[in-house]
Amino acid sequence: MVQRSRQVYVTLFLLGLVSGAIAIAVSLYLRTFSGAIFIPELASQTLFSITPGEIESEAVETFGPLAKYSAFIGALVVNLLVYGILGLFDYNIYTRFKSGYSFLTAAFTSIAISYVVILIISFMLISVADITIQSVSIQGLIINLIPPQIAFGTTSAYFYRNIEPKAVKVKREEGLASPDASSGSISGIDQNRRLIIKAGLASIIVAPLLYLGLNNLLFPRESAQSRLPLASEIASKPRPAGFEDPRLTALLASEITPTDLFYRVDINPVPPIVDANTWKLVVKGLVDKPLSITYDQLKAKASVTQIATLECISNEIANDFIGTAIWNGIKLKGLLEESGVKSNARYIVFRCSDGYDVGIPLERGLQEGSILAYGMNGEDLNAKHGYPVRAIIPGLYGMMNPKWITEIELIDRVYEGYWQKKGWANNAKYNTHSYIVIPGNAPIRKNFRNLGSVNIMVGQQIPIAGVAFAGDRGVARVQVSTDKGATWKDARIKSPLSPYSWVIWTTELDVTEKSDYRITVRATDKTGKIQTGETREPFPNGATGYHMVDVQSVG
Repeated sequence: MVQRSRQVYVTLFLLGLVSGAIAIAVSLYLRTFSGAIFIPELASQTLFSITPGEIESEAVETFGPLAKYSAFIGALVVNLLVYGILGLFDYNIYTRFKSGYSFLTAAFTSIAISYVVILIISFMLISVADITIQSVSIQGLIINLIPPQIAFGTTSAYFYRNIEPKAVKVKREEGLASPDASSGSISGIDQNRRLIIKAGLASIIVAPLLYLGLNNLLFPRESAQSRLPLASEIASKPRPAGFEDPRLTALLASEITPTDLFYRVDINPVPPIVDANTWKLVVKGLVDKPLSITYDQLKAKASVTQIATLECISNEIANDFIGTAIWNGIKLKGLLEESGVKSNARYIVFRCSDGYDVGIPLERGLQEGSILAYGMNGEDLNAKHGYPVRAIIPGLYGMMNPKWITEIELIDRVYEGYWQKKGWANNAKYNTHSYIVIPGNAPIRKNFRNLGSVNIMVGQQIPIAGVAFAGDRGVARVQVSTDKGATWKDARIKSPLSPYSWVIWTTELDVTEKSDYRITVRATDKTGKIQTGETREPFPNGATGYHMVDVQSVG
């Protein structure tokens, strides 16, 4: 009898999971098509916000984007388990008052209970989060939680009406109830089995919907930038002196990083959806003339085009959290001058629709290269890269280049933003980095399409090539060693696309004998400072150290 009781509870829990999966699917599609709040997304964002910066950095270094997605999927599983528990709870209420319960009454009760529980959990997440989640509207939250709970409640009520209560099953086993006491001509056991089969069929239908919805939300399809030069086009054009080797074609072709290959690191498991029709940029604080600008008004201002490289401060040596793009927008300096910056202003604070905030020194915002960008690589920004507007601030790591900006405030003091409160550097100037793309298998190769492998054959000369970046200081010199740092050889440097972009460099290795070669690269910025060889982890000031690639000749 105890064993059968446990089986009933397991069945009820599984039915709750199925009903919960349907509710989550409804919520997921509301998130996708209307930007409604999705509880697993809110939960994972809350987790990110309360995780210490050093731990978060280690997670990103170890798992990369999987760290963020794992938290999101974990929150999704917990959400599903909550619905499973709600199924047990709701059924106990249903059986206690079954004689007075119609289907509608059972459904309404289940809807009300799940709604209250999920709403309380949502408020708890918002209150615990160490971030102001601007995109969370309390009124929107209250309304958007209704459809998923209707789906859960009505599905649960259907299951309640068709499952045999434990009391009837016990009576049947003791011979106190007729075989059809709860289900007419069908035995209770067969009825429960049929119900489980129906639940299984429902799962088969909802599982693909969940998969497709999650895949579309987490990994939206992006077309490669057709407006960027293709490798075949690059091959037909005159090469810069010293870059004639055809094996450098793919490297040159992606000197501007295609948008679909450009890295994304932010505080969100899913990029926020911002409606440009209702979006406004507010400029306030220590200004003579506060501004409120619509998207169309912003795009109507004099535009500028700028090529700039961004690198994430959590990028490890030769990882792929770096890229160069063509940015279109307006000068930040012009907007600030329009608003009239007061003499006591010291910092510019950016606040964003996802709750992110960061501050930069006023002089950084007033430099010629700082822009508010609404375009990337010849197209409007997409959601993942900051639509409708993001900042490009030369000289400072990517975390100081916020996305989805909604507010700019001028203040009279140093400001510590989201990452700075977690221990990351507030004066986040780029470290000088140089990376080997050819040969080897460094993660940065992901940013360059169609990179073929280079065979290290005795008696041949192979290209060594890569990128170097020193922020707005520029790169003056790149040196390469093929004997573990004993001697250094100057590499050829292609002219940079702008004062704020990386440079492509190349040299050669003469493979004279079968041997192991350790290729090492270092760069010198235009202030004369040589890149440090000291190995340092990204937290809190960005990674440092030489990039080294080991290759072995054959033949």
